[in-house]
Amino acid sequence: MKVLVALGTRPEVIKLAPVIAALQQRVEVKVCASGQHREMLQQALDAFGLHPDHMLDTMSPGRSLNILAARLLEGIDAVLEQERPDWVLVQGDTTTAFCAGLAAFQRQIRVGHVEAGLRTGDLNSPFPEEANRTLLARIASLHFAPTRLAAQALRTEGVEESRIRVTGNTVVDAIQQAQAAWPAGIPSSVPTEIRARLKAGPAVLVTCHRRENFGTVMEAFCTMLARLSERYSELQWIFPVHLNPAVREPVHRLLGGRPNLFLTDPVDYHTSLYLIRHAQLVLSDSGGIQEEAPTFGTPVVVMRQHTERMEGVHAGFATLAGQDTQIIEEAVDAWLGDELRRDGLRAKVNPYGDGRASARIRAALLNEPCEDFHG
Repeated sequence: MKVLVALGTRPEVIKLAPVIAALQQRVEVKVCASGQHREMLQQALDAFGLHPDHMLDTMSPGRSLNILAARLLEGIDAVLEQERPDWVLVQGDTTTAFCAGLAAFQRQIRVGHVEAGLRTGDLNSPFPEEANRTLLARIASLHFAPTRLAAQALRTEGVEESRIRVTGNTVVDAIQQAQAAWPAGIPSSVPTEIRARLKAGPAVLVTCHRRENFGTVMEAFCTMLARLSERYSELQWIFPVHLNPAVREPVHRLLGGRPNLFLTDPVDYHTSLYLIRHAQLVLSDSGGIQEEAPTFGTPVVVMRQHTERMEGVHAGFATLAGQDTQIIEEAVDAWLGDELRRDGLRAKVNPYGDGRASARIRAALLNEPCEDFHG
């Protein structure tokens, strides 16, 4: 059996790296990197020691999603013609995932969708991710749902039970794989400035990159962060700033030069996990961080109108605060003002996975029995 794994963004690398490692023990694996986010993609590839068999050049600054999709379909189709895999494996809801799935479907190659079934019910939030993952559900042969809630969403849409596997989220596998490589409990890649900031005082981690938070929303977030960093001056506010100019320009313009608010370039995956582990709180619009933070018992204020990851909210790890800065600030105040509530998370189990998702995906592709994840 030959499996082609398509990936194009940092989150895809993180969540597919443990799957690739598991599959390589039993089957032939080829990796195709689409180039959707080339710089941040390479950082993640390096973190897991991955070397793609195919590296496409599809993304250029200022290009529309339609141009990206057209270039992805053309490039991936050529890879499929060359490799002729039995399965194409995609993850999540990126344009790379959808286009790789569509290209495979149109060549009558079976598609496995990792992290299937996540839904907000709003095609505009997140955009275009909600559409990408919904459309993938129509063409995938196997749906690897991370949780029972995601599996139920697929059933509601008419996906046959025989094509759904509840695996847990592969990000928990990735965390375990990453932490196993930390000498003395700290990644060697953590920059000196970040080590110094963490020694200087308790920290809050901030990330923001979603398309729906661009423009005036991003500027409002920055103004809010300026207020929060002044109000909680004893805390170190650490903000790895996304490379997208729609994020970098307002963030550096409105937040630069504040003594306890550290703006840095995107950090590698090991450093990101280390920051989550040592933060008192995370403010983020990231889906992956919502899944990673429970492993470390770290609460998250989710700066999005919707989340497709309600398991963390239901389990008490996350607050869905939306885009209203007043509501976000109230959520931050509530978490930072309640040490007992924060400490109580340390004893809870991550609702997103148990570290065995990759083995379950491999078993499903090989048509071998495996017990579902019950989260």
